[in-house]
Amino acid sequence: MSLDTFVKHSKAQPEPVATSQEIRDRSSTFVANIFKCTSEEEARSCIKYLRRVTHGAKPASHEISAWRCMVLKKEHSGLMGPDDFEVRSGSEDDEEKWAGGKVLKAMVSLAVIDAVVVVSRWYGGTMLGPVRFAHIETCALEVCQAFKQQEELDECISTLSSLDITLAQLRAELDSLSPDADASKVKAPVYPVWTVSDLAKAKRLVKARENAIKSVTTLIEQRRLKIA
Repeated sequence: MSLDTFVKHSKAQPEPVATSQEIRDRSSTFVANIFKCTSEEEARSCIKYLRRVTHGAKPASHEISAWRCMVLKKEHSGLMGPDDFEVRSGSEDDEEKWAGGKVLKAMVSLAVIDAVVVVSRWYGGTMLGPVRFAHIETCALEVCQAFKQQEELDECISTLSSLDITLAQLRAELDSLSPDADASKVKAPVYPVWTVSDLAKAKRLVKARENAIKSVTTLIEQRRLKIA
């Protein structure tokens, strides 16, 4: 098989939405990654990739994981709305007893869905006792918070794009007030790749577009009254 054929038929490799800061305690290291997934199968694929590829050269002592996914209920079509779906979750301790439940607890506390969190621990040779669970939860919470912020940013960008199209159409109507105005020429603006640090900016832009739409709508109504 040629390289081009391999690349063409290979699945996209999972990329973490966020990675936590490392916590180091008496030679042990903890770090978490969170990936998007929509099923347990996808979650396990992410865990496998992290274990075998990302950490292949330096295997972690434990890859502690938990996932939560919104899935279609058995014998349901999805046409009846939200009641056709349910959240399914699971966790794995990877020989760190009770640790998977700590990761799942962090996900539930922040209502993270359609994601898998993996907290990797490299054991340094010294028993840490119960504090290891605090480190695991801290790492898990950090990536869960980042995941929710990214979701909010994605929603803002989607809303902003829709508002920009609406605003462009209204401005075209204001200019022409013609029933045969060609709204098909209005295209969605292209935004740069933003990070969660741009979330506040995105929210301000959404508010500004909403206010602009109200203003242009008022001007259209006023112009129609003058024409009438």
